[in-house]
Amino acid sequence: MEKQPLSIPVGVSNRHLHLSQADLEVLFGKGYQLTVKKDLGQPGQFAAEETVDVQGPKNTISRIRILGPIRKQTQIEVSLTDSFTLGITPPVRDSGSLAGSPGVIVKGPQGQIELKEGVVAAKRHIHCTPEEAVQLGVKDMDIVSVAVKGGERSLTFGDVLVRVRKDFALEFHVDTDEANAAALKNGDLVHIVR
Repeated sequence: MEKQPLSIPVGVSNRHLHLSQADLEVLFGKGYQLTVKKDLGQPGQFAAEETVDVQGPKNTISRIRILGPIRKQTQIEVSLTDSFTLGITPPVRDSGSLAGSPGVIVKGPQGQIELKEGVVAAKRHIHCTPEEAVQLGVKDMDIVSVAVKGGERSLTFGDVLVRVRKDFALEFHVDTDEANAAALKNGDLVHIVR
């Protein structure tokens, strides 16, 4: 009997930003701490109550959610549809790979920051533990394809980055544009295809 492939739950990522402590304090005030609204699928990660407005050369997108915890460098992740609204051309990159990416103005209730770089469209990726990587037959930084089967919008996503770390939870992350293309929602199941 053929072994069934390990199913991977989907996590749909809407536009959001990660802030450094220094930038958080400019936007919200000295000593400010984020307020947890909801825990996310990855251990220790959360959606904060706080939101900010992001202004590009063309338009502003209001109430973009901040995700915690605090990071070393401020980073904004948008879909390509959002980038058209803002009037910028962000590269498709892995989280944290910000060099040469466009900047924007971020407005909070106490102040604003002008980022010289830091806006990306997140590269679709899989988070998994080392044990799950063995089950999936992958290793850290592999590039794989992921199949969405069944339903009215079945398709295969290519160029999916695998990220392996012991503190990860198994999830396939796509942005809202990609999720809409395949009619995916949080918790749907997908598989790596060979």
